[in-house]
Amino acid sequence: MSYYTTINGKKMDKRLIEMAEKSIKGQGDGRISIEDAKKLMDAVKDGGIYTEVEKNTMEHIRDNFKWTEGADSWFRGEIASWASSK
Repeated sequence: MSYYTTINGKKMDKRLIEMAEKSIKGQGDGRISIEDAKKLMDAVKDGGIYTEVEKNTMEHIRDNFKWTEGADSWFRGEIASWASSK
C-alpha cells in the first residue's frame, strides 16, 4: 500500500486526502469543520515536520474542498504558527 497518491502531477499524502474526503461525506453540510480541521492538523503534525508533500496536499485540500469559515481561519493560523516554529 502506498502512502502517496499523485494528483495533477504532484505527490500527495494519501491519508490526508482520505481524511478530507471522509470529513465531507455523511452527516453535515459537506464542508470541513473545525473538528475535521483539528484532525487534519494532528495528522500533519504527526511526523514533527511540515514536508513538501504535506504542504502540496494541504494546498490541494484547501483549494478543492469546502471549509467552514471558522475551520479555514483556524487551520491557516494554526499551520502558519506551527510551520514557522519548525
